[in-house]
Amino acid sequence: MTQDSRRRTVVRDGPWGSFFLLAYIGAAIYFISISDGTFWGVILGLLQATVWPVYAIYHLLLAIRA
Repeated sequence: MTQDSRRRTVVRDGPWGSFFLLAYIGAAIYFISISDGTFWGVILGLLQATVWPVYAIYHLLLAIRA
């Protein structure tokens, strides 16, 4: 193989993955702590932690009356 025929892909999104993992863990802790502690309450808390940015954007739009 010649030098020109090789392709190299460099992915540099590792730090963002770490940030989003920490954000998910923090949101999961928050939503589980405000749940009623039942099995389905914990499952709902984990699901809410997955989509917490939607809550944040919704309340931001409410705050600026958009």
